[in-house]
Amino acid sequence: MTTTSTNKPPIWFWIASVIALIWNGLGVDGYLGQAYNTERYRSSFTPEQLEVAANAPSWTTAAFAIAVFAAVLGAIFLLLRKKIATTFWMISLIAVILQMGYALITGEAASIVMVLMIIVFAFAFLWFSRLSASKGWIS
Repeated sequence: MTTTSTNKPPIWFWIASVIALIWNGLGVDGYLGQAYNTERYRSSFTPEQLEVAANAPSWTTAAFAIAVFAAVLGAIFLLLRKKIATTFWMISLIAVILQMGYALITGEAASIVMVLMIIVFAFAFLWFSRLSASKGWIS
């Protein structure tokens, strides 16, 4: 029988994990606003941007959903100190690359800075999850 040992994570582990949950919770809010075409969502964009979003391929919307929901699960599993968090962060990163890659390639990104920030955060959260596993903070 093998046992897995875990180390007590430092305080910044908890801070980073909560930031990950909040950041990706905002992503879920953005997805739900787009999916349900809420007034708050529509008021955040120009008519041209709304038209671009409405005409985007359905697979990009699916990638958006997968990216944010997988990331929220990844953050929750980090907070629960479960190694499966890394799997969810990888799924999220792949979906982010698909969704944001399409936006960059087609020139339909509303904000290049935001697109790049989303990609960087997705990589950072996966890296953080892997670091946490290697340090024994999650098992």
